[in-house]
Amino acid sequence: MTATTDGPAGPGVSGTKQTVRDSPGPEAPGPEAPARESLTALAERTAARAVDHLLARQDEQGWWKGDLETNVTMDAEDLLLREFLGIRDERILRAAANFVRAQQREDGTWATFHGGPGDLSATIEAYVALKLAGDDPEDPHMARAAAWVRERGGVARSRVFTRIWLALFGWWRWDDLPELPPELIYLPKWFPLNIYDFGCWARQTIVPLTVVSALRPVHPAPFRIDELHRDPARPLPPSRMAPATTWDGAFQRIDRALHAYRKVAVKPLRRAALKDASRWIIERQENDGCWGGIQPPAVYSLIALRLLGYDLDHPVLRAGLESLDRFAVWPDEETRMIEACQSPVWDTCLASIALADAGLPRDHPALVKAADWMLAEQIVRPGDWSVRRPQLPPGGWAFEFHNDNYPDIDDTAEVALALRRVDHPEPERVDRAVGRAVRWNLGMQSSDGSWGAFDVDNTSKFPNRLPFCDFGEVIDPPSADVTGHVLEMLAAEGRQGEPRARKAISWLLAEQESNGAWFGRWGVNYLYGTGSVVPALVAAGMPVSHPAVRRAVSWVESVQNDDGGWGEDLRSYIDADWIANGTSTPSQTGWALMTLLAAGERDSKAVERGIGWLAEQQREDGYWDEPFFTGTGFPWDFSINYHLYRMVFPLTALGRYLHGDGLDHLLARRDA
Repeated sequence: MTATTDGPAGPGVSGTKQTVRDSPGPEAPGPEAPARESLTALAERTAARAVDHLLARQDEQGWWKGDLETNVTMDAEDLLLREFLGIRDERILRAAANFVRAQQREDGTWATFHGGPGDLSATIEAYVALKLAGDDPEDPHMARAAAWVRERGGVARSRVFTRIWLALFGWWRWDDLPELPPELIYLPKWFPLNIYDFGCWARQTIVPLTVVSALRPVHPAPFRIDELHRDPARPLPPSRMAPATTWDGAFQRIDRALHAYRKVAVKPLRRAALKDASRWIIERQENDGCWGGIQPPAVYSLIALRLLGYDLDHPVLRAGLESLDRFAVWPDEETRMIEACQSPVWDTCLASIALADAGLPRDHPALVKAADWMLAEQIVRPGDWSVRRPQLPPGGWAFEFHNDNYPDIDDTAEVALALRRVDHPEPERVDRAVGRAVRWNLGMQSSDGSWGAFDVDNTSKFPNRLPFCDFGEVIDPPSADVTGHVLEMLAAEGRQGEPRARKAISWLLAEQESNGAWFGRWGVNYLYGTGSVVPALVAAGMPVSHPAVRRAVSWVESVQNDDGGWGEDLRSYIDADWIANGTSTPSQTGWALMTLLAAGERDSKAVERGIGWLAEQQREDGYWDEPFFTGTGFPWDFSINYHLYRMVFPLTALGRYLHGDGLDHLLARRDA
């Protein structure tokens, strides 16, 4: 799906420096409410505007989707892929370069999130992309970037993924990269470092990269990048290995052994491994041509299959390339941004919850249409998760338009909660779908009572130790936010008293931080984790007077900003001084209010100030601006600005202030 706008007509992006904005309309917030206006009236007016705006953004098929903004490495790697495959397109090159250029900061760098520090790897990849587009290295913006890269150690200090892209063009030596043999695919499921020890996103990327690593291709470089090295004659300065008694040292020596193995690898075994890797890749291509609904596995799968002899006109490659085009957002004819992923299922269930909780009639056509679309998206065939749970019947939902191999537990829980908020004309159909979802999510519970996002007990510590794995989280351990959402789903189904739910509650209580908050894995950060857990605990029957709930309330109130909102910077993942510290944002203010409202604090001063902040910041068209990134792919390493978060979470909070938790309706209907 290619779009031109992220306003009511559909998803899209319009670029300004460092910020990708949604939705046409005035930049300034709406006028402040008269002082005499009651808080309830103010909340009603603010919610009504947001409801109208959100309804106008629904696709005619029933789904919602906001832009999923990440960073310019997506755009740079898309251009490098096209250059490598020999399918360079001058219009695409110019439009992508315009977007990349617009994201550069004054110091010459590119960051991985709004307001964040310059990132070495992102800056290198953006620089190379602009050089592909014809930017002169002597131009001031290019010279500043190159100087900054050299000051930070040059290409040698960049992540492995960046150096793999450079190696594809001969700008880096394959010998100076970690070895990744394709024989990895033969490791049994019980053996450390087998492919199912990796999270699904890493697994999908590593298998094609074993092919690339084995074949070590070099496409003729269109130019040199000496200016990105401290010493072009010696791009990789010598360094000592870590002591053999440390994990880093042990894995460095394993990598050295793998480099030696490469020279003596049994050729028939290697050929068989390459063939089986290609089969594994092709079997996991989705119906729309993509892999896992995300960009990184797609680009490496295309490269791997091309190296194995697949022609660009082969149906597999042709479909793959066409799918990547659907990740492109064109705000105008001269600008193009690549999404790392698309989030229609996630956006649709969250939008449905927000609208229902805001008081939209539960049989409203928009909600029924959304429910019909979600019901049709349920996955009823096995996927990669079946390797660990072969006897478990399917029944989950994925995040994207097409991703049947990798449904996720979080989406499944939230879709079930959304469906239960709709008075659907075919209630038996909803009951069957939610029943399958609950059964599948319960079957995906980890042994300690918690839930990860995609797999069961995906907690091996070995994958993160590999020299190759420096690009972010490569395993899928359980998280408090996902566990909270599943618990909330179980409570909506009246199953909060069952042993599995009680085990989840015990796990969540043990995970609470000493300050009263919960860590947020998939949203930034403690505000998200706490906003996911407290409503779930209360829905599951925990009294609001419980010490865990009171500690959470005290923490949320203590970190409210002076302006009445809440904010938390992504640096909270690496620096405790940033925990709940940041510019107020609509989505994070929504999470904080959801915590307080669930805990019975509707009449508190903190809630009053939070509602007031949302009202003051809302635009006349019902929209909130939010340039800050409040979502994560990998905490700190890969950050996401979900462009619909700024709508759905404030509206959910406003609705719960006005009408109470949507679960009240569910429980009453179930009891009846």
